[in-house]
Amino acid sequence: MKNYSFLNKITTAIIIATLSFSCKSSVSRNPEQAKATDKPKPQPNLVYGDLIIKDQSDYLMIPITLTEQNEDKGIDLKISRSYERNNQLLYNLIFYRKQDGEAHLLLNKKAIINSFDLLEVKAVNKPNTRVWLYKIIDQDTNTDKKLSSEDAIIGYLSDLSGNNLQQITPNNTRIISWVIVPSQNAIFLKIIKDSDNDKKFTAEDKTNFVRVNLDKPGMGTEIISDQIEQQIKSYIFK
Repeated sequence: MKNYSFLNKITTAIIIATLSFSCKSSVSRNPEQAKATDKPKPQPNLVYGDLIIKDQSDYLMIPITLTEQNEDKGIDLKISRSYERNNQLLYNLIFYRKQDGEAHLLLNKKAIINSFDLLEVKAVNKPNTRVWLYKIIDQDTNTDKKLSSEDAIIGYLSDLSGNNLQQITPNNTRIISWVIVPSQNAIFLKIIKDSDNDKKFTAEDKTNFVRVNLDKPGMGTEIISDQIEQQIKSYIFK
């Protein structure tokens, strides 16, 4: 019995020692595993695109993209009619004054510039109007925690220097097309609104037109009122 008791004690001691060593090894490995897990993901490099030079402006422009590739292959993000970056996303523009080297950014927030176009309006007996028109994605309207072409696309205007940036189309809308009317020195933009609040822009949503005065750019006024739309429906669906 004494030998049996002695063997039990030895066996118990070995088990306790083994468990203790196992716990210490586990504890000693955890910090290394945590370090490997917490290693920050490297940021993509900034890419400065080719210079954009317009004779009408005292400023030249430098596009800002990233080395990362567009993860959403279904997105068709065209970067203006005169400038394309092979589906790379355009995040900002640097405006650089040719004369003295003064430089500043167009945007002071995270956004995607879907397109930009130089508008030049020539009207009789009036000075020419020159502004930049931008289509910008800066609102996560479908709440998927990222900016993409599935979100609203908002219209903005700035002067040729990239200053005085002004939103001209309502939030939670998307620009479909636009046209300039020189005699009125105005731009008319066709928009679609997420009228059913499903966080998508589909054929079920309402469209409208907004007019923006280029002499004093600001939020455009909708042309088709609710009253006119109700009248149209009363004639068509009666």
